[in-house]
Amino acid sequence: MFWPVRHDPQIGEILWQRLLLDYPFLTKRSAADLAKLRSLSNRFLASKQFAGAQGLMIDDYCGAAIAAQACLPVLHLGLHWYDDFEQIIVYPDQFRVRASEADELGLVHESDEFLAGQTIASGPVILSWADVRDCQPGFAFNVVIHEFAHKLDLRDGEADGCPPLPRAARRAWRAALHNAYDEFVKLCDEAYDGLPPTLDPDSDAAAPFLRHLPLDPYAAQDHAEFFAVCAEVIFTDPVLIEKSFPVFYHRLKEFFKS
Repeated sequence: MFWPVRHDPQIGEILWQRLLLDYPFLTKRSAADLAKLRSLSNRFLASKQFAGAQGLMIDDYCGAAIAAQACLPVLHLGLHWYDDFEQIIVYPDQFRVRASEADELGLVHESDEFLAGQTIASGPVILSWADVRDCQPGFAFNVVIHEFAHKLDLRDGEADGCPPLPRAARRAWRAALHNAYDEFVKLCDEAYDGLPPTLDPDSDAAAPFLRHLPLDPYAAQDHAEFFAVCAEVIFTDPVLIEKSFPVFYHRLKEFFKS
């Protein structure tokens, strides 16, 4: 059951100050950027429809918190980058989806997965409110920026880690992306090889062995996830990328104009 909500597109001063307190990475922006972010967030709220799932009621704080973080990647790009969808669905906590995967023999295996967020091409963005509010310890983590980065990636119809760019810029972006991704996969392989043989690499107990990685290991899934995770980090803790992948870092800075 979804509860569609449209918000009064005005984030009041008290609510705005609460957002800056609860999401301190926002305050790393200049005063001019923050004023622009607040204005853009108001426009975002006026143009999108929120829907609460499983009885979640979307209040002004929830809508404003998602809007401010979603608008950060397009602060200097423009809100038109999000004009291919209208709805944002918010669950109270991580939500279950049915996943299918074919093995090497072509047999399809189905399983349930619990997600913090999901982006549907030309469709809604789906978020877990618990994960919007809370950060994952050990890594820069922002599910809103992550999912809206997928929206930017999908603007050209393909989830490949490369948003729409002019041809020359696209070639340079792809080269930097692929080199950074390959280097990160190598770092992940080395980290996983160093785990105790009895330790489940997907368990919480493995986290201390992986904290030296510059990004969440999930970024090694593919180029699209690598870009989305890097987008999270460029707006929350950019030093992590600047030190580890300086060429791709500069491509990200150029694209986001940040």
